[in-house]
Amino acid sequence: MSFIDEIKNRYKSGNIVEKLIYVNIAVFVFTLLVSVFQDLYKGEINWVVEWFSLDDNLSSILTKPWTIITYGFLHADFLHILLNLITLFFVGNLFIEYFTQKQLLTFYLLGTLFGGILFILSQNYFPLFQGQSSMLVGASAGISAIFIGITTYMPNYQLKIRFIGFVKLWHLAAIWVGLDILALSGGNAGGHFAHLGGALFGFFYVKKAANKEIKIWEYFSSFFSSKQKPLKTVYKAPKKTANSSNNNNLNQQQIDSILDKISKSGYDTLTKAEKEFLFKQGRK
Repeated sequence: MSFIDEIKNRYKSGNIVEKLIYVNIAVFVFTLLVSVFQDLYKGEINWVVEWFSLDDNLSSILTKPWTIITYGFLHADFLHILLNLITLFFVGNLFIEYFTQKQLLTFYLLGTLFGGILFILSQNYFPLFQGQSSMLVGASAGISAIFIGITTYMPNYQLKIRFIGFVKLWHLAAIWVGLDILALSGGNAGGHFAHLGGALFGFFYVKKAANKEIKIWEYFSSFFSSKQKPLKTVYKAPKKTANSSNNNNLNQQQIDSILDKISKSGYDTLTKAEKEFLFKQGRK
């Protein structure tokens, strides 16, 4: 099997997170190759970047409307794409443990859309950016939507970080958003506005999807239903005694309590006794 065939097979068998990573890498490599060939002919700007990055000019949305999404698949350099894809891998795989792959793609694309909108509005509203011209690239807005969305859904979920210990998800999200806010007047202010646009989308998407009274979000919330594992049906034999029935009910309550703890804080937060109990029940 050739290297290309192996990549194709991995792409086909991968989940949506892996597919997005492959697409971003493919676009990045293609952009680099175009730059090399254009440099040979003394080209001033990469035509891929020119046609698919998001310009801060409002009129560009009319002439190149696709750029409000396509900028989310372009990256400035190797470090830029490396950090974004590492974050997407960990945050994205956590996300699809609780929601569907289709929902993750929705977050990525709509987070990119809202990030692009806030970028354009900020560049044309604040006096700081007057007389300047900039283009937006990067998947950070879509990744921010995924990260803040899953954090909003389960803020107290704990991650175990080496040399630090257990850290709640909302603590990491607060640092993530705080750094973007502090950098709003820096050299990459437009990029940080886009990050915040994606983060705001992720936050309000989750909040409003759970609120049926807000009709404007009914269309989006129809995509937003957490994955529920089918409950195991327990059939009681007619010869079971009352004492046996009570024991089953107590065991089921304890199992439900442990599973709820796992969903909120992670498996590593269980006590030794809880892990042993869950293991024994799983072997029955």
